[in-house]
Parts: sequence; C-alpha cells; structure tokens
Amino acid sequence: MGTIDTLAPRDAAVNPHPAPRGEALPPAGEVAVLRERARALLPEIAAEASARESRRELPFALARKIANAGLLTFRIPKAYGGPGGSIRDTIQFVIDLAAVDANLAQSLRPNFGLVEGILAGQDNEAERDRWFNRLLSGQIIGNGGIERGGKQGEVRATIVRNDDHHVVNGTKYYSTGALYADWVTSIALDETGQETHFTVPRQRAGMELVDDFDTIGQRLTASGTTRFTDMRVEPDEVRRSHVPRDRRNPVTPVFQLFLAATEAGIARNALNDAIWFARNKARPIKHSSAERSVDDPYVQETIGQIAAEVYAAEAATLRAADAIDAAWADHLSDASLTRASIDVAQAQYFAVGAALKSAEYVFDVGGASACDRTYNLDRHWRNARTVANHNPRQWKSAAVGAWLLKDQPPPTTGLF
Repeated sequence: MGTIDTLAPRDAAVNPHPAPRGEALPPAGEVAVLRERARALLPEIAAEASARESRRELPFALARKIANAGLLTFRIPKAYGGPGGSIRDTIQFVIDLAAVDANLAQSLRPNFGLVEGILAGQDNEAERDRWFNRLLSGQIIGNGGIERGGKQGEVRATIVRNDDHHVVNGTKYYSTGALYADWVTSIALDETGQETHFTVPRQRAGMELVDDFDTIGQRLTASGTTRFTDMRVEPDEVRRSHVPRDRRNPVTPVFQLFLAATEAGIARNALNDAIWFARNKARPIKHSSAERSVDDPYVQETIGQIAAEVYAAEAATLRAADAIDAAWADHLSDASLTRASIDVAQAQYFAVGAALKSAEYVFDVGGASACDRTYNLDRHWRNARTVANHNPRQWKSAAVGAWLLKDQPPPTTGLF
C-alpha cells in the first residue's frame, strides 16, 4: 500500500544514473539456490512497491539486487556456470516477481529474451560465453525500443558504415528496462535496408535515455525514449537477430508468455491487496449480518472469485511454459513449436482477463474508502491494462480458433 500523489508525468530526466553495479553473488549452479535467493529478496521488493509507483521512483537499486542475485540467469546452462533451469522455472519466478512489482518484472524482460535467443542460436559459442558471463556477473540488458509511427513497427533508424565502425541515428520508444541497464540493444536499417541488431554499453556517447514513459500503468518499466545521434557502434557490437521472422522459433513464445506471467502476477498482487483491505480496513455494510467484513458472505465470495482467477491464470501460464519445455525436448520441431505457440496464446488470453477481473473485484471487498488514493488499488487495473495492450488479445483467440478450425498455424510475426 502507498500514497499516490499524481499521475501526471514529471519533467523527463535524461540519462538518469542506475545503481552502482556492486558485487554479484556467486553464480548459482542449481535452481534451488535461485529460488532461495528470490524468497529472500521478494519481500524487500514488495515493501514499498505501491509507494514507489505513486511517487514515480525508479527502483534502480532493486533492479541491481535482482541481477546481482543471479535471478536473470535461470536458463543459463550448467556448462556455462548457470543452473540450467527450465522455462517453467523461469516463468514461475516472473510470476512471483510480478506479484510484488509488475514494473520490475516487465522491465527485466529483455534479459530473459536474450538468453533464449542465444540458446536457440547456432554456431555462436563466443556470444554465449560473452553474454552468459555478463549476466552471471550481475549485468543487465535493456531494450533500445520500438519506433513510434510508421506502419506495423516500421524501423527507420539507420546504421551506416564509417571506416572501421558503424554510426547509428534514430529515435526509439518502448525502451523496456533501458534506464536500469548496463547494455542497450536495438535495431536499425543498414545501407541495403536490412534490419541490423546491435548492443552497446549504456554510457556510449551519442545515446540518450529519457524517463518519459507516460502511460496509465507500468510507469516504472523505464520504457521511454532512446535517441541515437551519430552514435558509434563497433563491429563486434553488431549481431544477427536471434528471432527469425520467416520461421517458427522458441524465443517468441517466451517473450509472449512473459507477458502472461506478468498478468498472472498482477492478479495475485490484487488478491493480496484485497485480502489485506478486507482484514484491516473494510467494514460491513449497514444491513449486513456480519460484525466484521471478513465474515460478510459477499466479501468472502469476492475473495474466492479473485483467488479462482489467480489460480487459473497461474496454472494456464505454467502449462504453456511446459509446452515450450516440451518443444526443446522435441528438438524444436515445427510441430512442437506450433503447439507451444497455441498454448501460449491461450494462456495470454486468459491471463489478461484474469488480471483485469481481479483488479476490478478488489473494489468489491470494501466501500467508498477502497477508492481512496492512499491505497492505490487502481494500480492493479492500470498495470494489467497496460501490459494487455502490448499485443491485442483478440488476435490470440483468433489464432487459436484458426488453428482448431482450419489447422492454420499462428503467424511468425514475432507476436506468437
């Protein structure tokens, strides 16, 4: 719980400084170690989450603690010093993190996607060594963002050769997690019009990161503007895409399931706040037969409704995670990847609805005081709605319907 002052954006800060890197814990060779570290850290993250959002305080130090605890490394194989966890292990942590702070969960999404891309890539041993070591040492990856305007996410930033290096110019938005990051990755068009990926250190001259993300929810995901002005990119900072758009791959379903996991976490956070409010603040309506709000049968029913939404959303999300794990076990066959994409689409559709319903039902456990801005209960709906708008859920259900009716697989656009 926390006091909310205003939803109006403050003056946008340019290149706000992240927390010092500090000392990372030793790499965890077992998933159980990461789970224990998460259990120890999540209460600290939860403690001021609502107040941070109300005051628009970017949690730089907490993002760093998550990275230093190795909680971005679930999927790094044991051969590289990681725990070799499953997709299910990763998604369970994302749900748990989103259940205490959906902003932090979403802001760290690029790190999990990068790991999946590197795992899926071929003949990239040097890249695996480089990036797995960076993540294991507590470094953070942020996203340079998608561009506003244009058609269907059209890329207009440019990267051109200049003697022994490249030069990038352009403006991005939706720069998820960039303000928390040590490295920023983005896309630009080369001289032939081909999309070219690059990753540069956060302090690189010519790159401006702006805290101007102005949405109703998820306002601390550091997803604002990134400007590149004659920014230098070295040859070894240019890389190929890990997510091919001409064929099905195991990376896109993880990116999409991450959104479902965030929604499931938001639903659980709403449930926790509803329970707290009913126990500590709500009072029965005058004609209720109950002496205490927790004894009111309709409050009990409401809590039960929210709990059911949360239970089902988490179960659906983890079942879809199992489908991606099964695709890996099946050597990433097209059939298993298609099945995983379908399962993820269904989980996304349901998790969005569950989060929005849960965020609405919170207000049914109390009277007018539940709407007091002091409690900031509306943040759950605002956050759920903002995550949902990343990718229209109608397309998820339509893709599933087309598969069931016509055996038509989902598109390979990057959204399934």
